Amino acid sequence: MFTGIVTAVGTVAKVSRNGGMGKGEGGLVLGIRAPYKGLKRGESVAVNGACLTVERVVRGGFTAHVVETTRDRTLFAEYARGRRVNLERGGGGGGGGGGRGGGGGGGGGGGGGGGGGGGGGGGGGGGGGGDVLVCDLRVPQGVREVCIPQGSITVDGVSLTINALPGPDLVQIAVIPFTRAHTTLGELPVGERVHVEGDLVGKYVRQLCGTER
Repeated sequence: MFTGIVTAVGTVAKVSRNGGMGKGEGGLVLGIRAPYKGLKRGESVAVNGACLTVERVVRGGFTAHVVETTRDRTLFAEYARGRRVNLERGGGGGGGGGGRGGGGGGGGGGGGGGGGGGGGGGGGGGGGGGDVLVCDLRVPQGVREVCIPQGSITVDGVSLTINALPGPDLVQIAVIPFTRAHTTLGELPVGERVHVEGDLVGKYVRQLCGTER
């Protein structure tokens, strides 16, 4: 379980296709530079909201295997060396608690549909440091179905409150200056694809209602 509170920003050191591992040979291997101390093999780390298992601890970071299922549900195959990513250690390892809980499963890819507030676009250009960035995200239907005003949505691993639902496939969020400064959200341009995950409780409710029908 992850809180959606980013504990560090890391950098992609390498992305390579995985081979020679049977069923998982279509996956990827990610190398991540991370400022964590005491990281252990087998530990879970959310990388832009998607839960990955640490396979090897290397100097200054770790490597993780992205299986085919995760690869197909995320944007990892599009990542390149040098990309900055939001990180959160699982199980409270180095985190401060709080947040609103996310499964770390990666609900799908969304796109920044535009932004406003403080003269900002969908990225971090904006106005002064005290501006709140309001942004509309275009999200998959499965994510939109579990979104409600004042509910929560996780964007690249960052738990955010939903301001409004301005369209059938849109979710509006507001990113405060602190979040922009301590995550990668302030760097995103309009149209950039991101990982999104709908409210975890909402997903369970939808599943239960579907089962009853």
